[in-house]
Amino acid sequence: MQPTGPNAEQIEYWNVQASPTWIAQNARLDAMLAPLGLAAMDRARPGAGERVLDVGCGVGQSSLQLAGRVGPRGSVLGVDISAPMLARARERASAEKLANVVFENADAQTFAFTPNSVDLVFSRFGVMFFADPGAAFANLHRALKGGGRLVFVCWQALAQNPWMSEAIAAIAKHMQLPAPAAPDAPGPLSFADAARVRGILGRAGFRSVAHEPLVGELLLGQTIDEAVDFATEVGPASRALRDATEAQRAAAKASIRESLAARATTAGVRMGYGAWIVTAER
Repeated sequence: MQPTGPNAEQIEYWNVQASPTWIAQNARLDAMLAPLGLAAMDRARPGAGERVLDVGCGVGQSSLQLAGRVGPRGSVLGVDISAPMLARARERASAEKLANVVFENADAQTFAFTPNSVDLVFSRFGVMFFADPGAAFANLHRALKGGGRLVFVCWQALAQNPWMSEAIAAIAKHMQLPAPAAPDAPGPLSFADAARVRGILGRAGFRSVAHEPLVGELLLGQTIDEAVDFATEVGPASRALRDATEAQRAAAKASIRESLAARATTAGVRMGYGAWIVTAER
């Protein structure tokens, strides 16, 4: 995809800046996020023979899991704006010999999906990055059959996610952080406000919108070194360090290490998270 259209900035970011890290961290991210995605999948109840659209599928784990649930009579279309991540997703589907899943390098906000063609629109942390979420969900609404379901998982506010907030606080000891983005700006926390999301989905035509809290602990790494590497390479902390000097980065990593050391156990380094499972119907 060329970085054009309303989501040009996100297309550029996920193809050039983020994709190498996310592909390199593929196994760790899958292990960390799989329980949250599976909880949302259980809520979605994809059935045998159903057609599913997986939005922001990344390197494909959620699409492959959905393909297993709908079986050979069903199908899954995974869409993402990142071509490198989709290349990895296709490799995984081929290795697992799954013929009922395909991947499309497409912007779900603007792509011309076949109207009334899918039973379920699903996403694991892939819908918070639209420049115009109202237009995006109206587009996804058109793709759903009458009575079709929308189910996605997204993050709650920063205060409910110590795995993000504590790393950012450690960085703030050593450098001035970038100005916080507007609450409705595209980003990992843009759907934290449940009332805002209900409004977006309602205006897009969805009904029976509900938020179910999902809380627990994420495994950031089996060792402190792994956890520090993860905390500084992925998510809001990595963006905060983007313009840091080498000295600032070294000092910030030392503070993050100190914070994470207090969380280390024989089962790894775990920190709390808060997410929403959002459900709606056409």
